[in-house]
Amino acid sequence: MENYGYTNSDNAQNQQANIPYRSEKKIPAALLGILVGWLGLNKFYLGYTKEGIIQIILNVVTFGVATIIPFIEGILYLFMSDKQFDDTYVHGKKAWL
Repeated sequence: MENYGYTNSDNAQNQQANIPYRSEKKIPAALLGILVGWLGLNKFYLGYTKEGIIQIILNVVTFGVATIIPFIEGILYLFMSDKQFDDTYVHGKKAWL
């Protein structure tokens, strides 16, 4: 078998290039926001402790009306690309919507 000047590392890079980017935090954060957002768990999961506490306080003060915020965030997370989610919320540290 001839390698036509390509090394094994070239082949490995080509195989990695064909693998789509996957975020490890996107789906869990989205589900936490949609299902138990009133507890601010999506914020805590992403490392936003202050915002998680604010979310809990907002839900107590508004008698649960503020639960719509993490619900909408969870939906937004699902419709973003994995790369965009990581760039915005994991690496960019955007705390709200």
